[in-house]
Amino acid sequence: MTSSLRTVAHDRLYAGATIALLLDGLGASMAAPQIARFLVEDLGVPLGMAGLYYLTNLAAPVAGFLVGRRSDHTGNRLGLFRICAIAGAAGWILIATSTAAWVPFVVSALVLGFAGAAGSQLFAAVHDEIRARGDEKVADGIISIVRMALTAGWVIGPVLGSWLASVTSLSTMLLLTAAACFAQIIPMGFLRDRAPVAAHGDAPNARPGNRRLLPVIAFTGLYVLVYAGEPIKYAYLPIHMDRNLHVSAAIAGAIIGIQPLIELILMPVAVVVARRIGLMRLMVFGAIFGVVANLFFAFSSGPVGLFAGQILMGGVWGIFAGLGIVVAQRLLPEAVATASAIFMSATAIASAIGGATGALGVSLGGLPLVFLAPAAYALLSAIGLVVMSRGRHAVA
Repeated sequence: MTSSLRTVAHDRLYAGATIALLLDGLGASMAAPQIARFLVEDLGVPLGMAGLYYLTNLAAPVAGFLVGRRSDHTGNRLGLFRICAIAGAAGWILIATSTAAWVPFVVSALVLGFAGAAGSQLFAAVHDEIRARGDEKVADGIISIVRMALTAGWVIGPVLGSWLASVTSLSTMLLLTAAACFAQIIPMGFLRDRAPVAAHGDAPNARPGNRRLLPVIAFTGLYVLVYAGEPIKYAYLPIHMDRNLHVSAAIAGAIIGIQPLIELILMPVAVVVARRIGLMRLMVFGAIFGVVANLFFAFSSGPVGLFAGQILMGGVWGIFAGLGIVVAQRLLPEAVATASAIFMSATAIASAIGGATGALGVSLGGLPLVFLAPAAYALLSAIGLVVMSRGRHAVA
């Protein structure tokens, strides 16, 4: 991992992408927890309707796929990245300055979906740089470090966004989100794209047929099953701790906050372990961690079990967040931008599935039995990953 850090530090594209993704995660996570408040408090949207805003995220996979296909056809990773970042900044400015309730919904569906493709273009550019420089031996470590920056942004952003909203206003905080989105461009400077290098005999800039997309779509679907537990957990675990377990606010905050810390610590460890046992085998263990973690949430009678569950979830994301993009790109090496876009669309899809599952689960089984649903999803994912790891689409 040390050699990967040195490589990232001494290459302008690697280092620029790392800083850009930190800003990407920072901006997105500043706004995500506060947008519903903005809709309700500033625009007067009814509380129930404000929740529907998150369904506009379902446009992101379509936009990301279109951008990814265009990127693989033209090789124009960084140009499309800059366009997507500018679109994101413009979108958040329109939302922050809007006075009509419908504007954020339309802007999110039509503009911010394309903004979300900026990150996938950076991962594709990093992949091209790895091949052009001959850094394949440390490729997993490089991508994991770059991905850690995105995670770090998501750790800092919610706290920073909440503080900014309290000392300024919600609309000002959204304008600063726009600034962070635009600032992604700065660390990339005037860097130009590397010419994509063919892999496994495939022609660069080839447009894969629909059948070639199936393995990466299947893998992304298994990732969605693991990820779907996150919106359920963040929606209902705090309520469960407060109403049923009577956990103090300080302990509850520590329980929620320990996961991203463990995730960041374990990301480099996951790279080392994956080199020894294989990427997909490691992800089977990650999915099993998700099963056990949700069982802890469902059946624990005190904070100790919840801490154990969150530590296990840190293990889940230390594996999937750092290495999932690597697997996706290796499943579709001739179209890495498309693969990256498909994989990164999992967040939006999982949020919708998790939200619907949580609402249905709480109405049918209540708290804390709602956590049995994400445990079942993670178990299905583990089974699917075992099947993939033993088939012809296994990734070592």
